[in-house]
Amino acid sequence: MTTKAIAIAREQGRWSVHDLDPAGAEDLDALTDTMRDFGDDTIVAFLEEDDEYLAIVRVGADEPDPKVFLSDRRVLITSELAERLFADALPSMAGLATEDDEDDDASVLTQAAPVGDLDLLVDLGTSEEALLELIGEEGMLPADLISALSERAGAGEILDDARG
Repeated sequence: MTTKAIAIAREQGRWSVHDLDPAGAEDLDALTDTMRDFGDDTIVAFLEEDDEYLAIVRVGADEPDPKVFLSDRRVLITSELAERLFADALPSMAGLATEDDEDDDASVLTQAAPVGDLDLLVDLGTSEEALLELIGEEGMLPADLISALSERAGAGEILDDARG
């Protein structure tokens, strides 16, 4: 699996970009500890695996607990990394499937749906509705989402520069 992770950190009104290595993080606490090393203000991390999903984690000076969003809740059971990092912070997928659902394409587990804090980027220019609209857009890959969300936050140019 190809995992890409990047964080944008705002300090005194200026954004900076930082690479992340989520593979080395034991859990969400370890990931957020690494993120907090990037600054004391707002830090937003974007993580994606094989263009399958986008995870967003936000920490801030006034936020003791991280806010977490996943574009597709199914990764909590299909991705070891997503399960390790985010399962404790998001609603459990356990018990959503029944024996009757195993052969049913309409089962809850086969449906892509976002999960987590939809409002985590509201003050950074992306409302809950806009976030849902972006992730539901046909052909929108996680990298495209990261660019769009960073642009709305005012960090698009610095992110583009960092990506080359």
